[in-house]
Amino acid sequence: MIELGGGAAAPADDLIKDVNESTFMQDVVDASQEVPVIVDFWAPWCGPCKTLGPALEAEVTAANGAVKMAKIDVDQNQMIAGQMQIQSIPAVFAFYKGQPIDGFQGALPPSEIKAFVDRVIEAGGGDPSGGLDDAIEAAAMMLEEGDASDAAQTFAAILEEDDQCVAAYAGLARSYLAMDEMDQAEAVLNGVPAEISSDAMIEAAFAQLALARQAAQAGPLAELTAAVEANPDDLQARFDLATALNANAQTQEAVDALLEIFRRDREWNEGAAKTQLFTIFDALEAKDPIVLNGRRKLSSMIFV
Repeated sequence: MIELGGGAAAPADDLIKDVNESTFMQDVVDASQEVPVIVDFWAPWCGPCKTLGPALEAEVTAANGAVKMAKIDVDQNQMIAGQMQIQSIPAVFAFYKGQPIDGFQGALPPSEIKAFVDRVIEAGGGDPSGGLDDAIEAAAMMLEEGDASDAAQTFAAILEEDDQCVAAYAGLARSYLAMDEMDQAEAVLNGVPAEISSDAMIEAAFAQLALARQAAQAGPLAELTAAVEANPDDLQARFDLATALNANAQTQEAVDALLEIFRRDREWNEGAAKTQLFTIFDALEAKDPIVLNGRRKLSSMIFV
């Protein structure tokens, strides 16, 4: 298992400061020699500032020292506002190496605020994820190498740092599936925040869970193969064979079996073959050749 963070986060009062004309040089120009500094020009009477300011502070705090923030009340610091040619607020500028490198005026939605902060951090050579991207990559490697337990612990630790991390939820669920702990995987996926629950990675993990539950009930591969060979028109036997094939990591063969069911009777069992095909496709990478070829073959049958 790996350690997250790499050290204590900078205290909030060091990351975010109220700055005036006498401290601007030290807290903005000099401080920006090391990391970027975002300067928020605001005023107590400015309505949009009351929303934008806290949103910026939250993103700066989450960056764990990769960026700092200076808050400047334009009413109390008119000389700086004049020098920066501030004509309306909120106005935000980012400084690095003593120079302004980015900025915007007016309120922004949360996604654009995060994108701005990430862009500023990257301009300063930092990691917008605060090291979490490296941790996600390491956990994924653990899982790929068969160390599902440590992978699960790492993904769980990532979620403690960022409870909106789609990759960590999906990775944690896949780790539990690798350990045959399907109820735990389901609990993780059911606990995904609503705002990210429709992400493709989460949908893929749900599909993998559905296939894992089917695999646990799959019949003997040899017997099902023999049943289909004895009666090729037995579509239930062919469907059961597809389930067993997929459970035995013979995904291409499973897709072929389902496509054959669809070719013979696309409406069989309320379109079960098509539904199962989409479940398998969702569980795989979108660019997987099995997915690309399978979707193409299915489409050719649908629109024939």
